[in-house]
Amino acid sequence: MTLPDLPGILEVAHDIGPKLAALASDVDARSGDIQETYELVREAGFLRLVVPKRFGGAGLGFEGYWTVLSTLASYNGAAALGFNMHNAVIGSMCESADAPLPPMAETFRTWFFDEVVNGDKMFASATSEPISGAKLLGLRTTYRPTEDRTGYVITGRKAFVSLAGVADYYAVPARPEGDTDPGRISHFLVAKDDPGVTFGEIYDMSAVYGTSTAPMTLDAVEVPASRLFLGIEGMSLRKIIREPHWMVAGYTGAYLGIAEAIRRCVVDAMANHPARAESPVVQRNLGLMSARVAAARALVLEAGRAIDSDRGSIDTNALVHAAKYVVGDLGPDLIRDAASMCGSSAVGRGKTLERLIREIQYCAIMPAKPDDCLEYLGKAALGVNLHDEHAFAW
Repeated sequence: MTLPDLPGILEVAHDIGPKLAALASDVDARSGDIQETYELVREAGFLRLVVPKRFGGAGLGFEGYWTVLSTLASYNGAAALGFNMHNAVIGSMCESADAPLPPMAETFRTWFFDEVVNGDKMFASATSEPISGAKLLGLRTTYRPTEDRTGYVITGRKAFVSLAGVADYYAVPARPEGDTDPGRISHFLVAKDDPGVTFGEIYDMSAVYGTSTAPMTLDAVEVPASRLFLGIEGMSLRKIIREPHWMVAGYTGAYLGIAEAIRRCVVDAMANHPARAESPVVQRNLGLMSARVAAARALVLEAGRAIDSDRGSIDTNALVHAAKYVVGDLGPDLIRDAASMCGSSAVGRGKTLERLIREIQYCAIMPAKPDDCLEYLGKAALGVNLHDEHAFAW
């Protein structure tokens, strides 16, 4: 299936949006089918959104991707957050699609794009660990060569793996067994049906159950050498430090969409209560909410354009952190104002607004967390070299 340009993709997003919205409540209530949600995304061809056109994808840049992601999130926030995990894994590969590579890396890249485009394979990240969280420094998962040197054996435990049991492959960062160098980290692609891979129960969190987030255990999992990311060991931390936008802010577009959905719920609620809507206080509060959501969208799209035009620069990375912080900081105020304007009946259990309020709270705990964003912005303002792996606690 050939994908249209961005306006056409947004039309498709709005076409499947009501179906995604209809699934959101049941999945949130633990009575719906999580797999069905992602099949809609898969069938729409959206797994290929950021894959370059010459490899069979839509070739969207980051600004376009964030626009689509926020649209999907306005219908089903959990689905958009889960979908982002796929793109967080494939995104860096798509951005380097034109870079010349050595033969082993080129073989990996060709196989990788074929799996996404022709195999409709979904990818996810298995980075977070029980102690170190999403930061790669302190990672405890290890790998070693197989006895015949044709592959690797990976052992470790992962926490908060989204798309657990849904994705086909998981990007697993690990450090060499017995190596004390904190920066020598490699990524491997582990298939969900590889022997030794098991998933625990989906976390019973207060929201985003639809991301299918669960713990993952890797018990001496053997993977062929061909599934070492780009066939190169020890490159992961350096890449993420220089181009952190997928790890730091891929979620940002989804949370922007959730924020816009909250605003829309408030507008709809006021339309159903004309007397309340005539209140100058309500009008001013809604005006402030509208201004802040619009300002957040403008910053998010500016950061997306910066990624597309000057990926990896300190200025761009600062914008990425600023966008993540601003969208996260918006959440608590939206929650307060929405509850105040709409009243308790609108935020009763099972109501759309109540689910959105629970979902947007998680923006603050997704990487990068608010304090990490502010620290990065402060160091960037002071001229600290943030390409130095020792400048920031990754």
